[in-house]
Amino acid sequence: MAGSISVLLVRAPGPRQVEQRALRLPAGSTLGQALAAAGWPAPGAADVGIWGRRVPLDRPLQDGDRVELYRPLKVDPKVARRERFGRQGARTAGLFARRRPGAKPGY
Repeated sequence: MAGSISVLLVRAPGPRQVEQRALRLPAGSTLGQALAAAGWPAPGAADVGIWGRRVPLDRPLQDGDRVELYRPLKVDPKVARRERFGRQGARTAGLFARRRPGAKPGY
């Protein structure tokens, strides 16, 4: 079809779940129009992106774009890492896991 573009819409409604939908849209369609065509609710502007980069809903799409809908984080990644490290203990994580015999602590 002349004057049309194909885009892929991807979202993860829950953990380990991925929904994909391929759409053919008229050239010059915006991100918001693609979400409406897919029947997915339009989230806030901070919750959607193209190829991993957040963009506003009024951005025009190009052929081959991958539109991604993001879920809000439930836990701050830095806090999660700190808690994981605390559960594992210093001896079983990271650099401290495999020390050479006779090496100084932390090396």
